[in-house]
Parts: sequence; structure tokens; C-alpha cells
Amino acid sequence: MSKRWRAYLLDRLVGMLGLAAAFIGLLFLVALIVSIFKLGIARLSWDFLTSFPSRFPEKAGIYPAIVGSLWIFLGTAFFAIPLGVSAAIYLEEYAKKSWLANVLEINIANLAGVPSIIYGILGLEIFVRTLQMGQSLIAGSLTLALLVLPVVIVVAREALRAVPSSIREAAYALGATKWQTIWKQVLPAAFGNILTGIILALARAIGEAAPLIVVGALTYVPFIPRSPMDEFTVLPIQIFNWVSRPQHGFVINAAAAIIVLLVLVLGLNGIAIFLRYRSQRKVRW
Repeated sequence: MSKRWRAYLLDRLVGMLGLAAAFIGLLFLVALIVSIFKLGIARLSWDFLTSFPSRFPEKAGIYPAIVGSLWIFLGTAFFAIPLGVSAAIYLEEYAKKSWLANVLEINIANLAGVPSIIYGILGLEIFVRTLQMGQSLIAGSLTLALLVLPVVIVVAREALRAVPSSIREAAYALGATKWQTIWKQVLPAAFGNILTGIILALARAIGEAAPLIVVGALTYVPFIPRSPMDEFTVLPIQIFNWVSRPQHGFVINAAAAIIVLLVLVLGLNGIAIFLRYRSQRKVRW
């Protein structure tokens, strides 16, 4: 058997194994989702969504966790989006190609793969202890902003890089400055892809529990946070608290809360897909 045929058979074998692994993983995921829906769908109700936690599973709800997740979502977006997009603009449009720029690019890409618990430890040391923000919403938002910031930078840079250079050259030929070209031409052309990546990054932040547990988010919050300095909880931590309880009723509550979290995350992913499709239809190069 020739080397070409051996390479061809090896490629086909690797492809078939990868396809089989993906299919098996999909089956496990579907089975898990079906079991969660069968267990928790009956518990979903308006009272469950608008009630406070309780030591009685039939009276417990997720209202503070939903409000806390919304606060964390908005806070993370407030800190991560301007900083991430600004850094991407600088690195892609202004920074000169040098060894320092290459080091920054490599490190930003590596930071996107750092485990989330590391960002929780960093947030605990910097925001909670050093800056004395305590177990507050702003400390949690800043921690998750650090978590998603590398992803936002990488996605925004790729979106800016995808804009054809002819758009920049045409703007320069008409007398526009570099910033006018970026603000009026490049950013609008890349806006759809940037927004898609940002939404996907924020959807990841909503589902994170480990960094917020390290920062000190509470597992039992019988009140609604009303300011960035208030203590809080989020849906993943509420689910973590309930699955650790011995009563079967709390396991049912956890399954219902997982359904709500899945709907939120899948909804954000759906919005991202819609925005990408819409931007691809509007922008024709």
C-alpha cells in the first residue's frame, strides 16, 4: 500500500472517529436535556419565577437569582464591551507590527483559554480584597468582564480584519482621517460580527458559577439587589445550592432553574445568529 493511500485511509478513519464522537456526545446532551425537562418542566410557573428562596422547596423561587443575573449581565457588558472593542481597534488599526505586538496577540489568545476559576481568584484578590469592593455586584461584574475581555478582543479584531482594505483606501482618497475612516466606515461594516461575538461572550458569562463563588456571591439571597454595591446571587449559583440539598424537591427546583438558564443562553445565541445573518445580508462587499 502506497503512502498516499495510507494517508487517505488515516484521514478517513480520523474523520469517522470524530464524527462518531460528536454523534455520541450529541446523544448524551439530548438525553440530559430531555431528563432535565421531564424533571423540572412541571415546576415552572409564574410563582416560581417571582418568588424568593425558601427552606421549603415547594415555596422556593428564583426571582433574586434572575435579577442578579441581569445585573451581572449588564455590568459585565458595561465594562467589557468598551474596553475590549477599544483594545481591538488599537491593536488592529494603530499598533505597529513588532515583537511586542506579537507577544500581546499571543497572550490575549492564551488568556481566552484560561480556566474561569483563575479569574475568580484574580477577582477575589484585586476587587474584593485590595479595592475593598466586598461581595458586591460590581466585583462580580468586573471579574466576569476580565473573563470575557480576551474573547471580545479576539472577536472584534477578527471582525475588523475582515473589512476589505478597499473601504479604508476609498475613505482616505476622499480626505477622511484615520479615525473618521474607522468610526464612519470600518466599525459600521464590522458591527454585526463584533456584536455577535460580544453576545456569545456574555452568554458564557451568564452561565459561569465558579468565578462568582470564589468572589463570594451568596447562595441564599432573600432580597433584591438595588445598587452595584449590594450582595447578590445568580442562576448558576442558585442551581449549585439546590443540587447540594438532600431534599428531592430542591432537585426538581434545580432542574426548573436549569431550564430557565438554558432558555436565556439559547435566546442570546439565537439573537447572535440573527444579527450575524442580518449583517451579512446588509453588507455586500
